[in-house]
Formats: sequence, structure tokens, C-alpha cells
Amino acid sequence: MFRFPGLLMCAALAFSLAPLSAPPAMAASEIKIVVNNQAITSVDIARRVAFLKLQRTGGNLGEKAREQLVEEALKGQEAARVRLLASDAEVEASFERFAKSNNLSASQLSQVLNQAGVTPKHFKRYIQVQMSWGRVAQALGGSSGGGMSTQDLVSKMLERGDDKPSTTEYILQQVIFVVPANKRSNATINARKREADQLRGRYQGCDNAAAAIGNLRDVTLRQLGRIMQPQLPPDWKPLIEKTKAGGATPTRITERGVEFIVICSAKTVSDDKAAEMVFRSENDGAGESEAAKKHLAELRKRAVIANK
Repeated sequence: MFRFPGLLMCAALAFSLAPLSAPPAMAASEIKIVVNNQAITSVDIARRVAFLKLQRTGGNLGEKAREQLVEEALKGQEAARVRLLASDAEVEASFERFAKSNNLSASQLSQVLNQAGVTPKHFKRYIQVQMSWGRVAQALGGSSGGGMSTQDLVSKMLERGDDKPSTTEYILQQVIFVVPANKRSNATINARKREADQLRGRYQGCDNAAAAIGNLRDVTLRQLGRIMQPQLPPDWKPLIEKTKAGGATPTRITERGVEFIVICSAKTVSDDKAAEMVFRSENDGAGESEAAKKHLAELRKRAVIANK
């Protein structure tokens, strides 16, 4: 499950407020900020203020709300540009998992959010940006040459008394049954999922991938190559970890269509590269990477932001 900073506190506080009062009335919506032609309205700001109150955030909530929404607009725009924006289906699934983790149904969580003046739509947009920016940050971290070198990271681990760790190295293939955005419908998705499930059932290892796909229509095969366990995308990680070498993960519906991952091989490795990956993974929860912070600062510098 994706981690959303502060949300567990938010939910716990919301539940402790029951029975909740009626949701605050919203004034007519006015455009307050424009970020690269994306409008942020007075209603958006009011909902974010309500969200911050739910988290018992202190300070000038109006200013904090405006700042958060500007940042999220920049993050969402960038994620969309590089095609890493979480799909509606992924957001809905995360919303439901979050509700379940707090012993609520999705409808009960929606009621809490409505009564608090946040609304499910606002919360889901927040989830989408958090998920998507996490992917952008991961991509930046994977390709960035900045930060500590592998040798520095390993030395730091040994200094704190850790043994050089081991991790699993995967060789992966990705199979995508493409569904173009202009043809996306429940019927089309379901049909493509049936096709993907059928192929997954007869898949016999990576060496025979081309033959297995054969003449299937609009199917893309991507060689993902070697990936260390800590580098696995969060939405695929549990599925890959549960799948044996030579097998395929269950299919998933994504913004591209229907996909599954094939585990060509999986082996335990213990070397400097493994140590680097584990160290970086352990420190992911400490906040955004320096590369992600720098990238966001560059996006802000280039952005056209107008306060109304």
C-alpha cells in the first residue's frame, strides 16, 4: 500500500470526531491562483484548509493550503508530462485500501471527508499527486548522478555497524496490452484483461516471449533488465515479490491498458550495489530526495504562477 504522510493521523482524528457536524457551506468558487493555466479556486483552498484542520496542522492554514496546492499542481503536471500520472483506477484502489486499513468502507470514508469539508474528490486528487510524484522522484533517483557515491553509502552503513546487506536482483519483462485513451471503456478493458490473463496462463519464460505474443494485436513487450528489490515500483513490488522465477504476476489495469510482469530470474546478491540500493530504500521515508526537491524547485522557477 502506498504511504501518505499524515493521512493515518487524519483518519484517526476524523473518526474521533463522530458524530460530525454538517459540512461547512462553500461560497461561490473564484479563481485565486493559476499555475501554468491550471486554476486553483477558492473552493480548492477551503477544502485544503479543512484537510489541514483534520490533521491538526498549526500556523496560517490559508497560506499553507495555497502553497501545497501550487506544489501539487506542479507535481501533477510534471507527472502527466512524463507519463507517470497514477490512473483513476489506481487512485480508487488506494482510496479503498486506505479506508480498509482504518476499518472503514469506502463509502464511510467518503462520508467522513464530506462532513469535514474535504470531499472524497479532493482527497483522491491528493492521493493521485502523492502516488505520481513518488514515481517521478523514484525515476529521478534512479537516473541521477548526484548525492553520495556507492562507496560513500557502503562506508556509511559499515560505520554504523551494519553488515553489508544482501537483496534480490530481478531480471524482468513487462507485457502491456495497450488500450488507447480514446478507446478506453469497461468493455474494452475487460476484453483486454481476458486476453492478458490467457497469455499469462500460457507464458513459459522470458526466452519464449516473442513466440508467446505472436500475432497478438497491440501488445508491447518491454525488457526491463536487472532491477534490485528496493528499486521495484511500489505498485508492482508486492506482486513481484510473491511470484516465483519463471512466473508472471497477476494482471493489473493501468493508464496504459492491462499489464503483467514476468520474472525471468531472481537471485540473492550481496555487493556494494546491493548495499547502495538497501541504504537508499531505508532512507526513502525520511522525505523527498534531494534530486526531487531540486527538480521541483526548477519546475517552480520555470512555471507561470499568477495570484488573483
